[in-house]
Amino acid sequence: MKKWVLNNSLYPEAEILQKELKVPLVFANLLAQRGMSNFQEAKKFFRPSKDDFIDPFLMLNMNKAVDRIILSIERNEKVLVYGDYDVDGTCSVALMYLFLKQIGIDVSYYQPDRYKEGYGISMLGVDFAIENDVNLIVALDCGVKAIDQAIKLKDNGVDLIICDHHLPATELPVCEAMLNPKQANCSYPFKELCGCAIGFKLIQGLASTLSLDQEMVDVYLDLVAIATAADIVPMVEENRVFVKLGLEQINNQPRKGIAEIVKFAKRKGKLESSDLVFAIGPRINAAGRLGHASMAVELLASTSSTQAKNSAQQIEEINLQRREIDKKTTLEALAMLENAKEKVTTVVFSSNWHKGVVGIVASRLIETYYRPTVVLCEDGEYISGSVRSIKGFDVHAVLLEISDVFVRFGGHKYAAGVTLKKDRLEEFSQRFEQAVKSKISEDILTEKINIDAVLIPLDLARDKKQNPFPKLFRLVDQLAPFGPGNMRPVFMLKNMVDAGSTRIVGENHLKLTIKEPGGNLTLDGIGFGLGKLAPLLKSSEGNLVDVAFSLEKNEFRGSVSVQLRVRDLVPSNESAI
Repeated sequence: MKKWVLNNSLYPEAEILQKELKVPLVFANLLAQRGMSNFQEAKKFFRPSKDDFIDPFLMLNMNKAVDRIILSIERNEKVLVYGDYDVDGTCSVALMYLFLKQIGIDVSYYQPDRYKEGYGISMLGVDFAIENDVNLIVALDCGVKAIDQAIKLKDNGVDLIICDHHLPATELPVCEAMLNPKQANCSYPFKELCGCAIGFKLIQGLASTLSLDQEMVDVYLDLVAIATAADIVPMVEENRVFVKLGLEQINNQPRKGIAEIVKFAKRKGKLESSDLVFAIGPRINAAGRLGHASMAVELLASTSSTQAKNSAQQIEEINLQRREIDKKTTLEALAMLENAKEKVTTVVFSSNWHKGVVGIVASRLIETYYRPTVVLCEDGEYISGSVRSIKGFDVHAVLLEISDVFVRFGGHKYAAGVTLKKDRLEEFSQRFEQAVKSKISEDILTEKINIDAVLIPLDLARDKKQNPFPKLFRLVDQLAPFGPGNMRPVFMLKNMVDAGSTRIVGENHLKLTIKEPGGNLTLDGIGFGLGKLAPLLKSSEGNLVDVAFSLEKNEFRGSVSVQLRVRDLVPSNESAI
């Protein structure tokens, strides 16, 4: 059972915001929860603009990086753009490759093969650069740990610029410039940029120094928006500006490759940040999971409609294949866990599983068994896989504690990758369980739904102008883009009953219509994967239930309305709060 946590505090700033903005108190309190206290702060939040961009030269080593790239223009050097195979790395490569090409640099790009090379700057990539007489590598979304690779590049006369957002270790690679807001002594005020955003700051610096038109840089905001949303970095401050402006570009004038992805995703109307995460991002990722990430760069860098369409078609076929493998693997993993419900961790392995989907499957398993999870597969002479954690638990600290069992590992608090010898699988499984058990609490193992406010049905009624959207929805919609640090608000309705059309649709989704007992105002909702909760509503006795939900737009057969995206249901006499 999930635990509902109600934030029922009325912030002092809420009443000020209510008067200054002339909005309902419940909405003013949402703003106060997000750190706003007056009209000006709210205006900046709702109307992010290019004026809110931070000076790129506040980033440590930005001058060095800009000067080195300008030198490559003067020397007519070969420049190689190197990036990881996920969404952030792929968007980073496309952005930097296109911009450097635009300003006349002899540029090419390289992305490592997930299976042959793994994450980060590989020795195969280093050898490629040396063999092809590359003078300068610009590495994006990776490189902060490439100690040996950087030395080999230096010894062979290849300079290196690193644009990375991962937490640096004590020892840094030898390079011409390291751009990373998280490194010591960096005065850049916002530390939570993704790799593509750091690449964007670099081209901002280049454009400023070369006195280029700002439009030459802003055209890449769409790629920064996709990378920022998909990399699940905090959706606050400069990241919010990137995504807000990038979404506007995607909605108004999408580049050819993105337009083709949107068609295959069957997304209609105005795209939101969730579409970047759940529709565009997975398709870009699919190329690197089951094919090669360079396919995604080709798509994003396409200037030909025909090429973009062909690339998108190829990636869509791979994505459909990825979905089938993902689904099959998840079902197999769930079957393995039938007798392991009493544990505080999940560790599953099969020699038949595909390395490209183990991270996705780990996240899927957490939806059923809410606990730190590891999904492993055969990887040549080793076993490797992905680790995913739950909110409030630092799984990286556990891996560090048992690090002697690994050939290698890396990651951060909530996600990591591990590689180990085959004969150490059982030892790892036992030690991981013991280490987590010694650190985790029952409270952390209980999944929580944070409720922002309690509503009454009248709050969700359409206004007198017969607008299809209630005023509260129209206001909440302006809080977008949503993401960590600015999550879509979750509300609660108490003592509701079935209005007569509750049913299960699709595989196991709860489609419902609810109302107050004796009331006339009905509210439609959908709860994905919540079919098991249907009996709570479908009762001749008219069971009262409390509903946790967020608000979303629903478009069906040309009709547009608001529906409840149901997160959970509980009997009112057993309230989860």
